[in-house]
Amino acid sequence: MKKTLSIIALSIIGFGLVSCKKENKEVQGSDAVATDSTATATPANSEVTPAPVAGETATPAASNQPSTTLALSESNFDFGKIKKGDKVEHVYEVTNTGKNPLVISEVKPGCGCTAPDFTKEPILPGKKGKITLHFDSSSFDGNVQKYADVYANVEKSPIKLTFTANIQP
Repeated sequence: MKKTLSIIALSIIGFGLVSCKKENKEVQGSDAVATDSTATATPANSEVTPAPVAGETATPAASNQPSTTLALSESNFDFGKIKKGDKVEHVYEVTNTGKNPLVISEVKPGCGCTAPDFTKEPILPGKKGKITLHFDSSSFDGNVQKYADVYANVEKSPIKLTFTANIQP
């Protein structure tokens, strides 16, 4: 028992040192070269979540919510031909097919030309919610394909919604 507690304590302390070294690398700048020869043993039954590294963002999730399942009316939509400069939108319908409330924590578009709106309150089992993607075509010509990642309390999060459009002059 003492040996197990010692291993866990050393792992936590070692992880803290590795995290500090990562933070120090960020502060030093991009031309600094650092080597890390510290190795720590982590017990098989413990869970460690590292801090985000510079340039990375933490993955949004509704992890504090019980997991559920959902069904989409569709995951891909084709706007067809639209005029350059048109601002179009499409509503994706989401149905909670699980036994727990569905919580959409974030909808993250792939670029600034797409803006999301979504149901913010929990969607009860059997009920429907909406995710709307608004697209501004003014910076594009020809065929485009765009996406948004939906983060929710489902097993395979994020869920990718896509749309296509053929932008005419």
